[in-house]
Amino acid sequence: MFVLAALLVAGAPSPARAGITDAVKTETLPNGLKVLVLENHKAPVATFNLFSKVGSRNESFGKTGISHLVEHLKFRGTKKYGPEEFSNIIQENGGMDNAFTGADFTDYFEVINRDHLDVPIGLEADRMANFEPKGFASELAVVEEERRMRTDDNPEDALSEATQAQAFVEHPYHWPVIGWMQDIQHLTLADALKYHSVYYSPQNAIAVAVGDFDANKVLKQIAESFGPIKNGPKPPPVVEVEPPQQGERQIVLRHAANLPAFTEAFHVPNYRGGGADAFALEIASEILSDGKSSRLYRTMVLDQRMVVEVSASYDMTSFDPGLFSVSAQMRPGIKTDDAIAEADKVIEQLKDQPVGAQELQKAKNLEQSSFVFAQDSIFEEALQLGVWEMLGDYHLMDRYLAGIDKVTAADVQRVAKQYLVKNNCTLGVLVPTGILPHEQGGGGGGGTVRHAPVLRALGSAADMGPLRAANVAPAMDEVVR
Repeated sequence: MFVLAALLVAGAPSPARAGITDAVKTETLPNGLKVLVLENHKAPVATFNLFSKVGSRNESFGKTGISHLVEHLKFRGTKKYGPEEFSNIIQENGGMDNAFTGADFTDYFEVINRDHLDVPIGLEADRMANFEPKGFASELAVVEEERRMRTDDNPEDALSEATQAQAFVEHPYHWPVIGWMQDIQHLTLADALKYHSVYYSPQNAIAVAVGDFDANKVLKQIAESFGPIKNGPKPPPVVEVEPPQQGERQIVLRHAANLPAFTEAFHVPNYRGGGADAFALEIASEILSDGKSSRLYRTMVLDQRMVVEVSASYDMTSFDPGLFSVSAQMRPGIKTDDAIAEADKVIEQLKDQPVGAQELQKAKNLEQSSFVFAQDSIFEEALQLGVWEMLGDYHLMDRYLAGIDKVTAADVQRVAKQYLVKNNCTLGVLVPTGILPHEQGGGGGGGTVRHAPVLRALGSAADMGPLRAANVAPAMDEVVR
């Protein structure tokens, strides 16, 4: 597997050669909508993604969860179509649709036969221009129940949420994507309509189409459908900046659970602010927890038999600096303090001596091969193009492989020493208060809420984050309708 991955990566395009973005055709409509179109003739299908640059990051105290609620309401009808009629039309044309809300953006997408791509384009334009949801109270109740099932009744997700809230004291990453229950319960239809008028307009959106079609024809279809839509008020910028952490923080969550758990979260830079550090942190997360031969898994699951699962996660493409997290769930009879000490020992080893050449190359192969393999999916290609464009320029996508390849052992050691330190750490500990009822054991990995099984058919992209194939968005910060 690793040999195959290495060969694929070795043959992948570098920034100096032809990249995937070289074939992208782009246009910015007079109303500000950015359009990216890429022909991919591997299969007679096409995908249309409409990204709105709005997520929980754009919310305020007292109105948390409104981004996710509006995403739900977008399926509840327009001036022209009734509730759920959007999805019914897509299905009648042989397609599938869904959407997800994250901390930074919301993505609405359809995968459909190439000959019917005009259908989702027209429908998406209609619900941007003519948003008029029906059944607000019932949809609000659905969101409340999602909150109960996927977070309140899921101890690991509840711990992640509490740890993140403790780690961020000023930045809006403080609250979860799904929102606080007391805020959700007080949201109104008027709140949703006002929020939509600000954040759902062409100037705040990116349309991406990938598939087996004529790019010029699709550009024309998008322009004809979205061109007449007028903009609302200009969205206010997010100006909050999280101050540097000056000492270790701790939080204890007492919750019904089958086993104790912990999460260590460290403040780290994102791609826009960290440059080379972001790629080094990507590699550090691979070395620590990707696969059974990774350091944390080998030590804590196989050798010491202290935990049933352990992971390290990092999102380099968050819009603002985020967290590097190490999480584990203990085996019965294992003390949480002992497991934390063992995890810290593994992290310290990353600081004390440079990683070996073979281990470093293996981590690079994993990162790069997953990025290359993702190009087999038109959905992933569209997702990647949209994410990188929101970060500033879709051409950045072609620099990913080279950025990973440039990471040295010294880089990994340096970022571990700089960021994975106690004064920069928020420790969350889950203390079981009783056995979790079997029916409450469910919950999306990382707090994911799914409206339909569409994403499983797409390779569970949203479970992994938009670019987990290339490590982009964190599942913890994502709610899928």
